[in-house]
Amino acid sequence: MATPLSRRDLEFLLYEWLDVEKLTARERFAEHSRETFDAVLELSEDLATKCFAPVNKLGDQNEPYVGDDGKVVLPAEIGSGIAEFVKAGLMASSFDESLGGMQLPTVINRASSAWFQAANASMSSYAFLTVGNANLLAEYGTPEQIDTWVRPMVEGRFSGTMCLSEPQAGSSLADITTKAEPMADGTYRITGTKMWISAGDHELTENIVHLVLAKAPGGGPGVKGISLFIVPKYLADGTRNDVALVSLNHKMGNRATTNTLLNFGDGTYSPATESGATENPPAHSVPGAVGYLVGEEHRGLSYMFHMMNEARIGVGFLATSIGYAGYLASLEYAKVRTQGRPVDQKDPTSKPVPIIEHADVKRMLLAQKSYVEGALALGLYCSTLVDEELTTTGADRDRATLLLDVLTPITKSWPSQWCLEANNLAIQVHGGYGYTKEFDVEQYYRDNRLNAIHEGAHGIHGLDLLGRKVTMQGGAGLALLVETIATSIERASADDATATYAAELRSSLDRLVEVTAKVWSAGDPSLALANATAYLEAAGHIVIAWMWLEQLLAVGDKSGDFYDGKRAAAQYFYRYELPKTGPQLDLLEALDRTTLNTDPAWL
Repeated sequence: MATPLSRRDLEFLLYEWLDVEKLTARERFAEHSRETFDAVLELSEDLATKCFAPVNKLGDQNEPYVGDDGKVVLPAEIGSGIAEFVKAGLMASSFDESLGGMQLPTVINRASSAWFQAANASMSSYAFLTVGNANLLAEYGTPEQIDTWVRPMVEGRFSGTMCLSEPQAGSSLADITTKAEPMADGTYRITGTKMWISAGDHELTENIVHLVLAKAPGGGPGVKGISLFIVPKYLADGTRNDVALVSLNHKMGNRATTNTLLNFGDGTYSPATESGATENPPAHSVPGAVGYLVGEEHRGLSYMFHMMNEARIGVGFLATSIGYAGYLASLEYAKVRTQGRPVDQKDPTSKPVPIIEHADVKRMLLAQKSYVEGALALGLYCSTLVDEELTTTGADRDRATLLLDVLTPITKSWPSQWCLEANNLAIQVHGGYGYTKEFDVEQYYRDNRLNAIHEGAHGIHGLDLLGRKVTMQGGAGLALLVETIATSIERASADDATATYAAELRSSLDRLVEVTAKVWSAGDPSLALANATAYLEAAGHIVIAWMWLEQLLAVGDKSGDFYDGKRAAAQYFYRYELPKTGPQLDLLEALDRTTLNTDPAWL
């Protein structure tokens, strides 16, 4: 079995490019060193390859189901693997020391997590969601809420979810109907239904802490009326809360992560019945699921964006990691699979060559390499911006926040599209074996297909990027991105080895700025956003081209196969991929109305 991720590439990106060791000079990370970073990464690689990767197919082929007792059943190996992850302290790696965490830099924590995401996407999601949930509550929860719910999650005893979507609303959160009724004791009663809730029910932990968006009285219509609530499966006193599993959703991939339809407050678990209430029932015996308000009423969506933005970058990492695993699997296969002969070899008695010798196979491998290594660079770069937010103040912090805001939709969506394409090419490299269950690459494709939908579909992030992020603060978001990329271009222009690439990137970047202005010049938001997906894809390719330019600058004049591989992948991206942005920008500049003018009756 091929390793699911490249330790050498991670070391290059972390130490030779991003120079993450310099973070140890900051007070927050002063107790860490290159040695502690390496120890965490080595531990992650070891656990991922020994406890997560061997269970990947098992979880895929044995989907969760509901047993006769109403409990979700998963292969036992999933629970034991996650227990090893928790035992190693990795659930707590990014949290503050005051919460029992390691207080690692985000960039190291993300690199650590990538090992588990690449080894077993489904198993990794339980921890991924729990960490995001706990981070939100650590930021906005009360001290009591942190002690009651966050600490057990950091310890790995509880797990967490995010409950946003509903069957009728999907991504349109303004249309959610889940209600929250305030009680005299300060709690709320939550009633409603949530759909597509990953890790929404299981027996892997003592408790599940749901973060639920619901509408409390007086909030008005739309998203401004939304509040956020902690709704645990079990209350602090052990009472079963009225949160019911209605059904499990059966997905094409990522199967071992339970995906659920949940009812809140439908009477399935009546608190009055559970408590044996009499004439003086306890406060929590009022019908409905007991919920605890997070922060202030009607500000729930702004709080949830803390977890959503973290999750969006996490989904980008998940897509990257699965794409990376497929690339390495197809690379290993191409080296050992013999078939055919060079086109200039006419002797039919000569031995077949490994398929990696064929130009078209090398094209497919170079494409995968350029996608997954470019995407990994972007994810780690954005993780350093999170560390900048945590450890700087004033203008430096504002800069990191703004740049991260602009890059987040790209960091989520570009890997979800192009690392899926890497999985597609990995199947093609395997030929007929690629779509058989005996080989891993067909599962990688199915697992990765979900990420273009997770945490906002592709088109939603196009609308976010073009409609909000590049126009925010009077265009300051786009201006900062351009300024940051231009700094790299200036450095690269001074070196003969990278000057041509710098010029090509400068041309594409200038064109993006011009087209952005043209799109909004018409004064028609519907027209401006009609082709927002094309904008997202073009901007994403330009950003990844920047990531490759940065990597070339880090390579410099170093020699060896690893560095030559970086040069070849960068050359591929600039020759084959960056030129694709031209027709997309042409389409945007033309203010094309094809989609707007199409009558639904024609389709």
